Amino acid sequence: MKVERVELHRLRMPMKEPFETSFGVEYDKSVLIVAIHGGGFVGLGECGAADDPFYLEETNASAEYIITHFLVPMLLSTEFDSPEEFVRSIAHIRRNEMAKAAVEAAIWDLFSRSRGTPLYRMIGGTKIEIPVGISVGIQPTIDQLVSKVAGYLEQGYKRIKIKIKPGKEVDQVKALRTTLGDFPLMADANSAYCLEDAELLGSLDRYNLMMIEQPLAYDDLIDHAELAKKISTPICLDESIRSLSHLDAAVRLGSCQIVNLKMPRVGGVLESIKIANFCAGAGLDLWCGGLLETGVGRAFNLAITSLDAFTLPGDTAPSERYFVRDIVDRPAEFSSPGIISLSERPGVGVDFDPSTLQDYLVASTSFG
Repeated sequence: MKVERVELHRLRMPMKEPFETSFGVEYDKSVLIVAIHGGGFVGLGECGAADDPFYLEETNASAEYIITHFLVPMLLSTEFDSPEEFVRSIAHIRRNEMAKAAVEAAIWDLFSRSRGTPLYRMIGGTKIEIPVGISVGIQPTIDQLVSKVAGYLEQGYKRIKIKIKPGKEVDQVKALRTTLGDFPLMADANSAYCLEDAELLGSLDRYNLMMIEQPLAYDDLIDHAELAKKISTPICLDESIRSLSHLDAAVRLGSCQIVNLKMPRVGGVLESIKIANFCAGAGLDLWCGGLLETGVGRAFNLAITSLDAFTLPGDTAPSERYFVRDIVDRPAEFSSPGIISLSERPGVGVDFDPSTLQDYLVASTSFG
């Protein structure tokens, strides 16, 4: 495949409501989209970064720099016979997983479109109906949290995740259980605690949570292994798993029982497939997390989740949950309560909605 042109689109997407986690509040979403042209087709990819380095160290600005100065010149000067060949060609670029993942995603989309094949089938997926959960940000009051969660359960979401932080965890979980009973519930700490908080985190054990996600430092494996010995709620790792080698180390240490896979965080589709295969072989529960993606990133999350290794509902809620309008012609939406059906269109299954894209566009840059 000869790449003829690469476009970078910077967007700002208005969100329906603020989304609060332990490290801040998002009122709208800054987005970097990659479009790769070749052979009469266009492949799309979305960068998972934000404008700030709070989730991980990458930002949209740093990703755009890496894409512009390192990945684009390689794309325009080299022909690739497969996405795997492209991945091998950028192996010497250290870290910068989200920048690489955005471009790799567009390459996978381009190749699957050129072959007339849905991306999920090209990567070996078998599931066409994807059960999804929802992530609920920290709410101003417990009553507001309970009301929101009750509404999402009525809509059919298969799992509820609530964000927690010090001082907003035990009472919130207790209120949900007392009011709404026993339903699939998990808590995501986004690295807000330390090992000295083991007793506090252990007090959540009585509430039958599916898991507590990334309670300790974003780059830690050792303390999570210690915490796992002190609490009975399963630990899920998110930020700490940046590659297959990180996951292998976590399993050897006993740092987690469940894995949250975010394709941008681990560097792309191919590494995601390797991690999924590892989880299947190790008997680990696996699910797909979200980074407040547009319809482009959501389509990739759904395609990845079609792999048999994904055993738990992910965070790929319909686009309308977060955005006033999406930038794609086929936004993620329920085909039945709590279920999103995959598209049989070639590639990842979505194209730009030109008018919405233009409305949210901040700037575009074209190469080639």
